[in-house]
Amino acid sequence: MERLRPTADQTPATKAGIRQISRTVSPFRNSEKKDRYVIVGLGELLWDLLPSGPQLGGATANFAYFASLLGEEGIVASRVGQDDLGNEAVDRIAHKGLSTGAIQRDAVHPTGTVDVTIGPDGQPDFIINDGVAWEHMAWTPEWSTLAARADAVCFGTVSRHESGSIGAVTAFLDTLRPSALRIFDVNLRQDRYSPILLHDSLQRVHIVKLNDDELRTVGPLLDLGGADLESMARRLLMAYEDLELVCVTRGAEGSLLVTSSETVDHPGVPVDVVDTIGSGDAFTAALASGYLRGAALERVSEAANRLGAWVASQTGAMPEADEAVCTAVRNILRGV
Repeated sequence: MERLRPTADQTPATKAGIRQISRTVSPFRNSEKKDRYVIVGLGELLWDLLPSGPQLGGATANFAYFASLLGEEGIVASRVGQDDLGNEAVDRIAHKGLSTGAIQRDAVHPTGTVDVTIGPDGQPDFIINDGVAWEHMAWTPEWSTLAARADAVCFGTVSRHESGSIGAVTAFLDTLRPSALRIFDVNLRQDRYSPILLHDSLQRVHIVKLNDDELRTVGPLLDLGGADLESMARRLLMAYEDLELVCVTRGAEGSLLVTSSETVDHPGVPVDVVDTIGSGDAFTAALASGYLRGAALERVSEAANRLGAWVASQTGAMPEADEAVCTAVRNILRGV
């Protein structure tokens, strides 16, 4: 099993956090405009075992699904078992209109599952079951080809911590074109993170997305300092040279988007919450689509909050598309 090890430049972020960074215009903002961008969710495809029954999920798989709802070519890059749950997962992804070509099959390890309970406020609690297929993703020629044509990729901590997938995820990131947008959706789960893992991941990306509780956890681990969410986000932004946007979601209280020159504070979109599983992943998908398209940060924020709120009003991480909602969000991102 491969494990991240500290290197000479993997130090706490305190000193880096106060240095002045000379930033240039984002390379992907000047890239060729496309009708559909190739947006990859790299990581876990699994089944959320809710009290109401199993629902297909996994943060990065959810992300790819929501990117497809926004008109992009969303692709799930993951691994499932050669079992009934794996067959059903692949069939569901295909039914939702996504390619299944980057979903690997594992003859040894079963398809991933997560035990989920839902609190009275709709907030989920996860227990991730170990020894499953997505923990053993492999670097393959097919993934190399996909990485070379991807316009954006999103990954999280879970598939890079104490996992056989570390090598495959790292190789995927290293094979991306310089113009590809890299997004780190932190998604702290159980004990599947460390300061070294967080630091290494943050060094590789342009955008980081985390919720307010996660920022309060990450801040001390990286010695960021800061008295409030915005100041902590700004210190995080300054600590990593390629980082251009820090996104902090706050549940019903909306979000905070912070760049070196701008802060967008959104109050949130009121909905009747069923469960919040997948809402953050929908938010990140809108963020990716809007950022690739060069949309103003205010529009990106509005679109991301609307899509995330709609998902929170549904059951499970990949609800069937509501065309009215999806069209409205796409129009916001495209300035229609």
